[in-house]
Amino acid sequence: MRALRLQSVNWQKSANRDAHHTEKFSSQELIVRRGQPFEIEIAWNRNIAPEEHLDFVVSTGPSSSESAKTKATFPISTGSAGGGWKAQLKSKEGNLLTVIISSPVSAPIGWYTMNIQVTSSSSSEGMYTSNLGVFVLLFNPWMQGDDVFMSNEAERREFVEEDSGAIFVGSTNRINMVGWNFGQYEEDILKISLTVLDKSLNFRRDAATDVARRNDPKYITRVLSAMINGNDDYGVLLGNWSGNYTGGRDPRNWNGSVEILKTWETSGFRPVQFGQCWVFAGVLNTVMRCLGIPARVVTNFNSAHDTDKNLTVDVYYDPMGNPLQKGSDSVWNFHVWNEAWFMRNDLGPIFNGWQVLDATPQERSQGVYQCGPASVNAIREGDVDLNFDMPFIFAEVNADRITWIYNASNGSQKQNGVDTRSIGQFISTKAVGSYSRMDVTEKYKYPEGSSEERQVQQRAMKKLKPSASIRPTSAESEEGEGSSPSISGRFKVNGVLEVGQEVNLVLLLKNQSQDRKTVAVHMTAWTIVYNGTLVHEVWKDSAIISLESEEEVQHPVKISYGQYEKYLKADNMIRTTAICKLADEDEVVVERDLVLDNPALILEVLDQAQVQKPLNVQMIFSIPHVPALRPKEQSKVRFEILPTRSGTKQLLADFSCNKFPAIKAMLSIDVAE
Repeated sequence: MRALRLQSVNWQKSANRDAHHTEKFSSQELIVRRGQPFEIEIAWNRNIAPEEHLDFVVSTGPSSSESAKTKATFPISTGSAGGGWKAQLKSKEGNLLTVIISSPVSAPIGWYTMNIQVTSSSSSEGMYTSNLGVFVLLFNPWMQGDDVFMSNEAERREFVEEDSGAIFVGSTNRINMVGWNFGQYEEDILKISLTVLDKSLNFRRDAATDVARRNDPKYITRVLSAMINGNDDYGVLLGNWSGNYTGGRDPRNWNGSVEILKTWETSGFRPVQFGQCWVFAGVLNTVMRCLGIPARVVTNFNSAHDTDKNLTVDVYYDPMGNPLQKGSDSVWNFHVWNEAWFMRNDLGPIFNGWQVLDATPQERSQGVYQCGPASVNAIREGDVDLNFDMPFIFAEVNADRITWIYNASNGSQKQNGVDTRSIGQFISTKAVGSYSRMDVTEKYKYPEGSSEERQVQQRAMKKLKPSASIRPTSAESEEGEGSSPSISGRFKVNGVLEVGQEVNLVLLLKNQSQDRKTVAVHMTAWTIVYNGTLVHEVWKDSAIISLESEEEVQHPVKISYGQYEKYLKADNMIRTTAICKLADEDEVVVERDLVLDNPALILEVLDQAQVQKPLNVQMIFSIPHVPALRPKEQSKVRFEILPTRSGTKQLLADFSCNKFPAIKAMLSIDVAE
């Protein structure tokens, strides 16, 4: 009898990929999800004899082993019992076998090699092994037993399958939205996402253990949070908040993750320059969705960066109203991180669900710039002693903000005020199935000022510093001291805030007492980067203002385009501050961060969009009143795009020039088959 030899393998990619929700990936491999069966057809050179026995062997990673569950050998059986790898004979027609392969729902994800072994009890040939090929195994949010299982179909569509989205940026009084192309199905992105894991410190130190742990979304997401930044390893992106992006790209100019991941790969895995928080979050979101972990991008406004785990951030000013970069704490106008959805078998079922992950390099955790996963439910309850990085993330949304006046001439500093409410506002993410903003603040904390919120704060403080005394709330402390300031102030915007226009504000000062008051006011305006980095002073002024009993006075503030033009970064942010000094009273600090709008960039589709049919798009840019440019001129650009897939797709445009470093536009287009 002729030796039994493999003739061909049909991976039935189309049917399997449809069944496994992987049909959109542009790479041509078989891509399947764990815990769910898939079919293959195997053709031999003759019928299989009764004494011939077939075994499948699957393995992943270098030095795979059965003990680490990175390798499995299993026969063709008729039953389907058991939780390991299985092969079931579906049909046999002559020399053609159709076999159903099942993987465990807890198998490590990644590249797998499949071999088949033939042994014969009568043959002298011994064992014959043939390689069937490779396939990719991903997490399975559709499968009840998988740690990443998500029961709601609309949410799975949004958080796993959607390949474009929106990220919220700006400030509490000006929330803006930018589009982002996650692009997890695009060419090579799956391969690169798996390569990200192989470039990690963990893999390089102990590849066998690292691959064995890739069954666990907790482990994989923590590794990814370290790998998306290039601080300790061959990570994807280098952060830069200096305002000077020479040698790389201004972070505001990226439109999505695909170009970043491809650049990282083609450069030989050198970190791409440059990223800021929403860029890190956009790329991490791509890789998590690509691997099958439900994920979303979340923005926290007035986000605290507490470096010393005391749940407070210290903010400094000099007596002339200049903000100071003193101390290592800071408050970011906004900070963007990710949430991934999975079970927390290490903590218990009440901590299942959304977990915070943050790839922006801010503080080291276990020696590496990584952050999370931290259960959102645990953050809400103040369980800061649980894994991972809970004190830092809890502070981002709950820290108290302490203002200090620092006098460099004599080295003195004095505390000016405690604000228990402003940190952690309007925590935002894109809504399911639409581009509206969904506010998730109540998932992170109880309402500001409520008794539950203060109890959680005290509980967290006790866990961090058991001997520490709890600071009262601002309301309590004011009553205790009996010395609230006799004047109040705020900046009010007059008219529009647009790049190219004069900034018009008024400082409103109100005398809250019955006595006449004389106030010495020192004001400054600085351009800043969104994380509070100071760029340049652009305006200052001083005034003596008299206030009669309970009088309110408006003091005008005008900052011309010529004053801020050279120093405004792509963030379009200006920080205005007023230090108001009265005789024998503490200073009153008034501040406001302004976000200036860019001119409008409009996208229009000129015909019906259809797959593989060139589509004309027009971009219209209206030049505002900028000196040296003719105002209200319209510039139109036409270009052609080629849609490759049907459905509602997102078109993103980024326009930059010497006056405007990053103007964004976004348009949803319905593409017909």
